[in-house]
Amino acid sequence: MQDKFEIGKIVNTFGIKGEVKVTPYTDDIEQFKKIKSIYVNNTLMQVQSAKFQKNVVILKLKDVDDMTAAENLRNSIIEAKRSKKKLPENTYYIADLIGLDVYTDEGTLLGKVKDIYNTGANDIYSIETESKEVLLPAIKEVIKQIDIENKKIIVHILKGLL
Repeated sequence: MQDKFEIGKIVNTFGIKGEVKVTPYTDDIEQFKKIKSIYVNNTLMQVQSAKFQKNVVILKLKDVDDMTAAENLRNSIIEAKRSKKKLPENTYYIADLIGLDVYTDEGTLLGKVKDIYNTGANDIYSIETESKEVLLPAIKEVIKQIDIENKKIIVHILKGLL
């Protein structure tokens, strides 16, 4: 398991006081208000404040005090340490799901989780098979079991999904 996760990307500066605009990689951007420190280019930085503008997070980082310093961080990936808190039941970090083997409930290897998309209603798991990409909705009728420890997911293929 990873000890750090990518949580966003610095895409631009904001104003003249060193704030940066971040495209978040999370569906709950309110989490940025709770973060005290982040890694930018593997350097630990303290977060002084976080605010929101539409779907963008505006961060003020300690020791980034002008537009030039902020500009130097453009296109940097932001990472955060994995929380020590236990996730709610049936909730997983996307990074822990990527790369898991996906089996049908009949025991056939379908492929590996390549990516996960959030559609609002439910997540969509992109499964890379030998010949194509298969998109599966992350609903209880399809995703039957997720076993992080054994690196596998069991799915039930509803008629018409393949």
